Amino acid sequence: MTDSTMRAVGWAQSFPISQGVRAGRHWAREHLTSLEWAEASPDTVDSVLIAVSELITNAHRHAHSDAQLVLTWDSACLHVSVHDSSPQPPTPRDADPGALGGRGMAIVDALADSWHHHPQRDGKTVTACFVPPGYGDGDAADGSGTTERGVNDGGTTGRA
Repeated sequence: MTDSTMRAVGWAQSFPISQGVRAGRHWAREHLTSLEWAEASPDTVDSVLIAVSELITNAHRHAHSDAQLVLTWDSACLHVSVHDSSPQPPTPRDADPGALGGRGMAIVDALADSWHHHPQRDGKTVTACFVPPGYGDGDAADGSGTTERGVNDGGTTGRA
């Protein structure tokens, strides 16, 4: 018989618009240092911190909302979830090369192994999955089986 238990650790914090994105990034960095893979995978840590910045920025700028950030490590994937009060799904868009913004979800899409959003009664939650080297693949980590670029009917994208 195999052990079917799953070990997970997580943290949650709310970041009001007044607190800014920097506070969320610093908070996330503090918690990431406690994970066994973080020191050996600085590129993954950097990718997570960039995604945290982009997702909190989206909550503040587009949803005009506080951002509730949850980090969850399930021994295969670090899930970065940001909840905001807007029901509008995130929309990756093609930003004009001279534009100062409009690349947030494209950046998350490029860095994360997968991402998806969940509409909720009081807004939405966007979750990106980051799989450190040696911990499996993005398909198994988010359970979606999605491996191609772009948004599918379920709002999930994945990195091949």
